[in-house]
Amino acid sequence: MRTNLILSLSTALLLMSCALPKPIEPGTSAGSSHQGHKAHGAVTDPHSQSNPRDFLTTHLLLDLEVDFAQRQLRGHAELRLERQRSKASELVLDTRDLLIEGVEAGHGGQWQAVAYTLEAPKPILGRALRIQMPDGADRVRVHYQSAPSASGLQWLEPAQTAGGKHPFLFSQSQAIHARSWIPLQDTPQVRASYEATIRTPKNLLAVMSAENELPPKRDGEYSFRMPQPIPSYLIALAVGDLQFQAMSTRTGVYAEPGVLASAAKEFEDTEAMMVATEKLYGPYRWGRYDLLILPPSFPYGGMENPRLTFASPTVIVGDKSLVSLVAHELAHSWSGNLVTNSNWNNFWLNEGFTNHLTFRIMEEVFGDEVGAMVGAVVGEGVGLAVGTRHFVHPAHLPHVHFLSQFALLFLQDLSHGTSH
Repeated sequence: MRTNLILSLSTALLLMSCALPKPIEPGTSAGSSHQGHKAHGAVTDPHSQSNPRDFLTTHLLLDLEVDFAQRQLRGHAELRLERQRSKASELVLDTRDLLIEGVEAGHGGQWQAVAYTLEAPKPILGRALRIQMPDGADRVRVHYQSAPSASGLQWLEPAQTAGGKHPFLFSQSQAIHARSWIPLQDTPQVRASYEATIRTPKNLLAVMSAENELPPKRDGEYSFRMPQPIPSYLIALAVGDLQFQAMSTRTGVYAEPGVLASAAKEFEDTEAMMVATEKLYGPYRWGRYDLLILPPSFPYGGMENPRLTFASPTVIVGDKSLVSLVAHELAHSWSGNLVTNSNWNNFWLNEGFTNHLTFRIMEEVFGDEVGAMVGAVVGEGVGLAVGTRHFVHPAHLPHVHFLSQFALLFLQDLSHGTSH
């Protein structure tokens, strides 16, 4: 089945970039001469104005209230920092359309208000928040409100949901939309653990890409913890009329009540996919793997938020013919979420390797014929992308074959602790 498998990276190269911000060459900028910064000697991130080369975020604490009437999040974000240069005196965070109400800096439990400036907005990048950091300060707390038009938040009226009775909120932070609802270093070069307290109407349930309480309790105040460091694009939040159904001891589904049973049935092979992937690439390192079924307006098939994949209900068709979506998002738990592209000009690394893993998972769980079918569909897509209606044979893409084999060997080594 190698012939079908090696199409994966070509698909990422040719198809997946359409959802990204416009690539910016490292020697240029988006609307200004200001450039992103390197974290620990990494390449420049042209899609961020933050300065992890001076201050590096290691942990994030969120305390937010969800206001459906105003379509806003209100509260504060606290960033724990490691000072990378002893003489660094300014922290720069990425923001977009945030109303900044005040900033404090602290050390050892002592806080003080500090000066800050919010620069004029720049195309693609948003507004840089420049914070003056006192000597010894190792954390900041930013009080803010999101805008009703925040690019990373989707507010739905009851009529836009499956149940039709309650509003719904979900976030989509990839690629550079986390800055529209959290002031932070919005670059995949920075990985931070996080905690959150989210306050909602009491009749709704909040979930995040973190440890979610099970069984869930609806009381209007929810606490979350993500112990593993993750890049900002994987921070995710959803609030709605949600219920939970377990599928195994470590998998389950969140969905609106009318969708829950059919979703659990459709995705009942998720545990088998996890076992197959662990056999190929080593232990699953995120604890639980749950699915959140969003309302039909979710604009993607799925989003690989760690511990909690966001998925479209359009893949629930009753015959499991579209469950390769789950295989793909699950595969990101190894490629993408553990090993991440350093900036969004190299997004194909995330999706290319993950496509390869997707084929392997589908073969392991459902057999060679299903793997061949999925590979043929992808091959047809590659053909359309390069301007032909014909299937593109992997022999015409030798570099893809090499990279697919490299992806396999690299991830196998990583899972066994022999590559870093």
